[in-house]
Amino acid sequence: MKRTPLALVLIAALTLAACAGAAATREAAPMPYISGEVSSDNAAPGYAEAPAATAAPALAPGQSDGQQAGLRLVIKNANLSIVVDSPAAAVEAITQMAEGMGGFVVSLNTYQTTYGPDSTPAEQANMTVRVPAARLNDALSQIKALAVEVKSKSIVGQDVTAEYTDLQSRLANLEAAEKQLQSIMAEATKTEDVLAVYNQLVYTREQIEVIKGQMKYYEDSAALSAITLDIIPNIVTKPIEIGGWHPEGTAKQAIEDLVRGLQTFTDGLIYFGIACLPFLLVIGLPLFFIGRALWRRRKKNAAPKAD
Repeated sequence: MKRTPLALVLIAALTLAACAGAAATREAAPMPYISGEVSSDNAAPGYAEAPAATAAPALAPGQSDGQQAGLRLVIKNANLSIVVDSPAAAVEAITQMAEGMGGFVVSLNTYQTTYGPDSTPAEQANMTVRVPAARLNDALSQIKALAVEVKSKSIVGQDVTAEYTDLQSRLANLEAAEKQLQSIMAEATKTEDVLAVYNQLVYTREQIEVIKGQMKYYEDSAALSAITLDIIPNIVTKPIEIGGWHPEGTAKQAIEDLVRGLQTFTDGLIYFGIACLPFLLVIGLPLFFIGRALWRRRKKNAAPKAD
């Protein structure tokens, strides 16, 4: 092959690959990789922190968001704060539940605390587990069944369908550029041409792997939902007791008496306004004016006698 045509084709291919790679770097920076288990509440092994996900079928390669309107990729977080009689037993039960569903424990932290004037020891725990997204509601129900009280619960979702579809489009462009470069490299005869094409192939392949990693991150998040738990011992929620005296009982009784008194007073005002006030207005006012007129007349008649 002549040098000039090869150079022109090479420049065109390099420009295509460079544009696709630049777009991938600019619009979607790669997710940082984290080796081993992480202690973040919403981190998935092997990837940066990410919320859990609601199971949704992944979009087929080459299909747009409009073509796959019914297939959504939704990432969700579930956070619960529960009170249990035994945090250790709850941790064990939740771990077995997650593993039985095909999930795993992402992080676990247990620690000792003290409570009350006697410094009663109490164990607390924080943990994050991942379970199949299709069984998220089932997992939450089983966790609630372990609790004496559910102090708080929140579920937050994020629809990443558009981002995933964009990654698919950029991946297709990069793979097309890679095939062009491979074809040019097979026809190149000069060393400098081979090296130039090879360097561009390496860069393009790197961008392809980055985008594939991002897509896998979304897919993995869509397959497994994360549940972050704050596990509190029941002793922390028990009422204060000093020598058999329960001050909270007295305070509660006082509040109840106050509420009942206000309720009785309010009921009396309402009853008076509806049942008595109209009667007083209809009967009482005429009697008042009649009595006032009679009193004035009597006073006027008594005045000449005094003279």
